[in-house]
Amino acid sequence: MPHDMPHKPSRARSLSRATPRTLLPPQDPRRYVPTPARPVRAKSRHMAPDTEIQPHSHAWAQVAIAISGAAHISAGQSTYLVPAWRAVWIPPNIEHRVTVVEAGELRTLYVHPDLDRPGPVAPRDDRSTGQPAWNTCRVLEVSALLREVVLQMDIEMDGKSSPGPELLARERRLGELALDELRRAAPVRLGIDLPQDKRLRGLCQAVIEDPTRHTTLDAWAAEAGASARTVARLFRQELGSSFGPWRQQVLLARALTLAAQGKPMGVIAAELGYASASAFTAMVRRSVGAPPGQFFGRHAAPLPSRT
Repeated sequence: MPHDMPHKPSRARSLSRATPRTLLPPQDPRRYVPTPARPVRAKSRHMAPDTEIQPHSHAWAQVAIAISGAAHISAGQSTYLVPAWRAVWIPPNIEHRVTVVEAGELRTLYVHPDLDRPGPVAPRDDRSTGQPAWNTCRVLEVSALLREVVLQMDIEMDGKSSPGPELLARERRLGELALDELRRAAPVRLGIDLPQDKRLRGLCQAVIEDPTRHTTLDAWAAEAGASARTVARLFRQELGSSFGPWRQQVLLARALTLAAQGKPMGVIAAELGYASASAFTAMVRRSVGAPPGQFFGRHAAPLPSRT
C-alpha cells in the first residue's frame, strides 16, 4: 500500500460493520459428494441474517441458489449479491464463502465434473472473459422448470444406509433435467470484482454493504483515511476500472435484491439515491444493455409512466 494511504485504526473502524457476523463451518461436503453414479446432489441450508459460512472449496462444481432471502457469495476475486431465484455457478476447486444478507434458504446442487468438461456443457469460449464458460463463476437465471426440479430433489445427506434404486433413478432423472436447464440458463451480467490489497478490499466491502452512505470517491476515501487520488489509482491498478463504474455494479446488485422483494422500480431508484426513475433506467441500460423491466424480470414492479 502506498505511503499516502496510511493505516488508521479509527478510520478502519468507521468502515467496519456495527453488527458482528456469526461464523459457521460449511456443512460437511463429504456427506453430499457427487459421483458418476450420483452426478448431481442437492442440499439445503436455512440461515439467519449476518451469518457467514467460512471460506472453503471442494473438487466438484457447485450451483448455489437462493430459494428465499439474499446472500453474498464471494468466489475467487469477485463477489455476487444473489437474491431469491438467481443462481451462482462455482467451478471445482474455487474457494468461496457465503454471507447471508436476508434470512432465507440456500439450496445447493453439487455437480460431478467429467474429465473433459467442467460444467453441464462442453467448454466454449466466454466472450466476456475469453475463457471456457464453465471454468469461471457466473450468475444464472433460474427458470420456472429448474426451480421446481431443484425443490423436488432429495436433500438428505449420505448416512449409514444407501438410498434405494427407485430414489437413485429419480435423482438421476431430476439431475439430468437440472443440467439441461442449466445449459439453457441465461447468464446475468452481475458480479463485483474485489481487489487483492486488503485495505482497498475493506473499502470495497464497506461500499457493498452500504453503497448509498456516500456517493463520491472523495467521501469514501476520506472515511478510509486516504487520498482520493491514491484510491483512484489503486482501483485502476487492481481492478482495471474507475470507482464510478465499479460502484454502479454494486448498485445494480442491490437493486436486484430490492426488486426480488417486490419493491417498485421508482422506490428502488429513490432508495439508491437516484434523482429520478429515468436516471436509474439509464444506469441499468448502460450496465446490462436492457431496461429495468426486462432485466429484473417478473420480480420488478414497473416504473411509473411519464405524464
